[in-house]
Amino acid sequence: MTIRASMLVDKHFAVAAVDPRVYGSFIEHLGRAVYGGIYEPGHPTADSNGFRRDALEAIQALKVPIIRYPGGNFVSGYNWEDGVGPKAERPRKLELAWWTTETNEVGTNEFAEWAKLAGSEVMMAVNLGTRGPDAARNLVEYCNHPSGSYYSDLRIAHGCREPHRFKTWCLGNEMDGPWQIGAMTAAEYGRIANETAKVMRWVDPTIELVACGSSSRSIKTFAEWEATVLDLSYEQVDYLSLHAYYNNNEGDTANFLASSLDLDQFISSVASICDYVQAKHRSKKKVMLSLDEWNVWHTIGTSRASERWQIAPPEFEDVYTFEDALAVGCYAITILKHADRVKMACLAQLINTIAPIMTETGGSLWLQTTYYPFLHASNFGRGTVLKSIDHSPKYDSKSFTDVPYLESVSVYDEESETLTVFAVNRHLEEAMELALDLRSFEGMELIEHIVLESDNLKAVNTKNDPNRVTPRVVDRTTVDQGRVSSLLGKASWNVIRLRKSRG
Repeated sequence: MTIRASMLVDKHFAVAAVDPRVYGSFIEHLGRAVYGGIYEPGHPTADSNGFRRDALEAIQALKVPIIRYPGGNFVSGYNWEDGVGPKAERPRKLELAWWTTETNEVGTNEFAEWAKLAGSEVMMAVNLGTRGPDAARNLVEYCNHPSGSYYSDLRIAHGCREPHRFKTWCLGNEMDGPWQIGAMTAAEYGRIANETAKVMRWVDPTIELVACGSSSRSIKTFAEWEATVLDLSYEQVDYLSLHAYYNNNEGDTANFLASSLDLDQFISSVASICDYVQAKHRSKKKVMLSLDEWNVWHTIGTSRASERWQIAPPEFEDVYTFEDALAVGCYAITILKHADRVKMACLAQLINTIAPIMTETGGSLWLQTTYYPFLHASNFGRGTVLKSIDHSPKYDSKSFTDVPYLESVSVYDEESETLTVFAVNRHLEEAMELALDLRSFEGMELIEHIVLESDNLKAVNTKNDPNRVTPRVVDRTTVDQGRVSSLLGKASWNVIRLRKSRG
């Protein structure tokens, strides 16, 4: 037995071009993300700088265009000067965000070099918890000014003759949260963000700046925070951040897979607030959105390391199930649907800590289930998002009503004349017959239909069984005179790739 759904996709119904930075990610000095993740001197695959080549190769395959660094909560107590200069002279510090010891072996210059190898730009965050405008403007000078000033010449003395030219900068992190070092009210943060942005731009007028939005939609100051912060800093910032994490800790899969509707509403709400402040200020500038933390996070809210002051202890090393991969696919689709406002997004995080990639210290690497929807979206979701007309059966769950069983989006790359449809069948029991009407596309042929599915929603990939949940190409799609018929398996992630016929 199957259910039926349809999509009408027209190349003239464009939402917006996809900014490649929506496929960004995040590496924080937290757990084994840096030490034991991307950096492990002595590992069999380590290069001369101590970076794991196996980790680098897995990350390169994702084609991540931008990576947020160095935090996260970590940045609110971080002195950037501790992480530059000769490694032997760098201080070990008590790191208060996660109660660990930070060795500072990896800092700004090392991460910049690693990011180049990964093919990524750096989204640099400045400390507005314990520091402020002075340290921020000095860091911009250190990173971006060519030479002839104290901090640019200091960078050169540290072995980096060419400036890093970091384009995107975050003005602190989650400053609304009481867990944050130096947490502030919206008015306090709006003022310091504005003044910090001002002097950073005076050093380098070419940079883009991201102001902190609410740390979650559920925090009690949500909406009022955004409105106040933007009211005080609107003309100085380019983006407002959003952070969103979800989980299935209640064991309700149908409700969990519907949680992308919450993300959709969150994005729409913040966009509306930005537009309200724009109207209030009679501004011609439109502030865009940076969803610079999003993921499934089952261990959110758990305590920090039980034994304080360890060096890079394992933390938040969530093991992701097949249903987590379906949820990540739904979130990726939702982000693409908002391509007109969400211009940057960071899957948080990239390796070991709530991550799609896992490593064993001194040993092997494996890919979690969530790696694959992100891989497919990043590799095939480049071009223009099209607004389709969808018809799908719906269901109600504990927290949501009218949830379509079909979650989908299409992306058209005009240059290669390639159309990619990403689709999740949320139905846990029934396959779905999907009819695609491509009436504005002439002579399309199938490239491939990729599917990620499992007979066990709780299936995971592990060190000893790394390929239990992996994608495969299936013969479930046919093309006939502009109409495409696909069979989507129950509870499945699908990538249907088409192109103009070469014949």
